[in-house]
Amino acid sequence: MLLHTLLKDSEIEYELIYNGESSLEVSALEFAVAKANKGTLFACVRGKTNDSHNYADELYDKGVRVFLVERDILTDKEDIVLIKVQDSRKAFARLLSAFYGNPAKKMKMIGITGTKGKSTTTYMVESIFRAAGKRIGVIGTIGAVFEDKSWPTKLTTPEPYDLYRILSEMYACGCEYVIMEVSSIGLLMGRVEGIHFDYAIYTNLSPDHIGGAEHESFDEYLHCKTLLFDIADKALLNSDDEHWQDMIDGKDISFKTFGINDNADYQIKNIVCYKDKGLGIKFNYDNDDYVVKCMGKFNAYNASAAIALAKSEDISYEIIYNALLNQKVAKGRVEEVAVSDDFNLIIDYAHNALSMESLLVTIKEYNPKRIICVFGCGGNRSKLRRYDMGEIAGKYANLSILTADNPRDEEVSIIIDDIIYGMNKSNGNYIIIEDRKDAIEHAILNAQKGDIIALIGKGHEDYQEIKGVKYHFDEREVIRDILSKL
Repeated sequence: MLLHTLLKDSEIEYELIYNGESSLEVSALEFAVAKANKGTLFACVRGKTNDSHNYADELYDKGVRVFLVERDILTDKEDIVLIKVQDSRKAFARLLSAFYGNPAKKMKMIGITGTKGKSTTTYMVESIFRAAGKRIGVIGTIGAVFEDKSWPTKLTTPEPYDLYRILSEMYACGCEYVIMEVSSIGLLMGRVEGIHFDYAIYTNLSPDHIGGAEHESFDEYLHCKTLLFDIADKALLNSDDEHWQDMIDGKDISFKTFGINDNADYQIKNIVCYKDKGLGIKFNYDNDDYVVKCMGKFNAYNASAAIALAKSEDISYEIIYNALLNQKVAKGRVEEVAVSDDFNLIIDYAHNALSMESLLVTIKEYNPKRIICVFGCGGNRSKLRRYDMGEIAGKYANLSILTADNPRDEEVSIIIDDIIYGMNKSNGNYIIIEDRKDAIEHAILNAQKGDIIALIGKGHEDYQEIKGVKYHFDEREVIRDILSKL
């Protein structure tokens, strides 16, 4: 692609400096030093611990002659082009979008943000839209999917390098709509720069992703969430959440709200938890009745967001009702696995105290005889998280089976000792079975009629990370192996 065409199609503001020519051919765009070579447009990006402007001489020696920069580099060279911008990370995203033909402009884009509920809501939307005959792709925590095609992703909101390639390939396959989880970090890092969303959905907000390499404070976390609503035409918001107005404050955007409160544009009423060959909910929404085979009253909110979006696209009640009735939950998100008619078993990704408490409170809504938690905590992570998860498990579960999660470089026994420290604060009952497969087997073999077993922490993951090695471990396969022996 010609450089001047790329610059024009990206619509970035820039200054061209030094003696290169904008008629140069660009064969690839890169931000990884190891992958750059002749013909590459290289983006120099400043991070918290590294600045790739500092690798300019090495890149020049590899044949790179076109650089996206925030400051002057290679001032002694005469055969280079510097594209100088204020924010190279954001400009790089727009250049990538243009390089792949600006695919987001050719499809209807739906962005969803919030602390909880993003994954489940995207899959509810996908089910409804597919039932209506609309061709829709999903991008989020468990990868990117369009019909029978899938793309693995490392991040909830992929880096632009992956995102625009995936969007381009989805469009080439006939995709009409894309619903994607837009994380606060993704917004902060400019990963969706260049995308304008037809709809932005807000689920809820609570403290998370704060500290370390993530957000410096809750205020920053909240602010980053609001950025989605700067680049969207319409908003659908959960008005039962205390921060919903912050999302649209001062923004020129049309919006509708959903919630239990009387002022919601779409009102949720009469939420009932039911147990009938599985766990689910029934509720009334905007004067229509719905049944969803996903457990937990909170899923009425996820379904409400999906319904509001579907109605905005003129999808009929009958289609929405039947799609939700047959809804499959997102993998590892309060995912029920059929094991026995006598008790229930769910798999969930909860890996901090907040999400664990939400899950266990949800399970209590179904009045189980006992709650049995099988969980551990990740190695090389905060001890405070272990204390808190132990305390929460002790508070809500009748029995906790303490085991391995992803121990990484730590000993499982040391991690479990930290969990026990927290459990002792709430006088929880526990046993220790370090091998996770053995722990799951013990829970299943000793379950009683009316129990609900919760396998917590792994969720959609299909591996265990131990001493730097990822070993295959899928809890669904483990359960099948256990049942086959029975």
